[in-house]
Amino acid sequence: MEHNHFQKSYIDYLTFEKGLSSNSIKSYVHDLAQLVVLIEHDRFESFTIQDIRRASAKLNSRGLHGKSIARMLSAWRGFFNYLIERHQFKENPVKDVHAPKSAKTLPQTLSIEQIVKLVSIDDTSLLGLRDKAFLELFYSSGLRLSEVVNVNINDLDLQEGIITVIGKGNKTRMVPIGQKAIHAIQCWIEKRAAIKTEDKSVDALFITERGKRMSARAIQYRIQMWAIKQGIDSTVHPHLLRHSFASHMLQSSQDLRAVQEMLGHANISTTQVYTHLDFQHLASIYDKAHPRAKKK
Repeated sequence: MEHNHFQKSYIDYLTFEKGLSSNSIKSYVHDLAQLVVLIEHDRFESFTIQDIRRASAKLNSRGLHGKSIARMLSAWRGFFNYLIERHQFKENPVKDVHAPKSAKTLPQTLSIEQIVKLVSIDDTSLLGLRDKAFLELFYSSGLRLSEVVNVNINDLDLQEGIITVIGKGNKTRMVPIGQKAIHAIQCWIEKRAAIKTEDKSVDALFITERGKRMSARAIQYRIQMWAIKQGIDSTVHPHLLRHSFASHMLQSSQDLRAVQEMLGHANISTTQVYTHLDFQHLASIYDKAHPRAKKK
């Protein structure tokens, strides 16, 4: 599909000025293409709030989840804000349009017992030690798949138990690593030293037998393979391990801010999706803590 020059300008802005990942750029390209398809023209200066509402209604009628529509509206809103700032557009037709609400569902998680079963790999081969290391790291630190793919040996401080990762929007954060993950990573690094890399500059923590950085697809495949091998009755993927980390941490610590920091969420509302704490617990904390709520 031929891109309107405003679309191309915005994608260039997101790529070169905002530094978004290639996956994020693909999502924006898709969302902007959908905007044109739904409204059936690309004369953005003539778009009205009614056009956007009709587009949202079309998506809803096709069965698209409210959260997905909200994400798309957010992409459109950002696009028109850019047009106002850089191309002197007058108004943002998406400003007051909200997605239809969908029933909230908690993310699927593995139980602690299932996690322990998954990472209890007794395979001491090269690949076995490598896979155990990244599985332990996923669950220990709640990392995203892209963060695990891109982590380098120099990003680790195993003595202090800290890993430095670059998350969404090129934001750097430091995350604790648990003792089990530290031990697994140390065992892997010892084995990794014997691998001959094609490029001496390759410093990726997780590499293939041929000395190349593991791809996201390869890590996903190995996780699914181990889930089947370890007898986990669930489709296990990297983000499920992140969900499980967040849920288990919140259940144990009840410290939403700390978990937000570890996950690298810009907004705490994103972190709240993971919490399984019930209202009764929150109400009891409120009654005990708030100065105007304490019972006489």
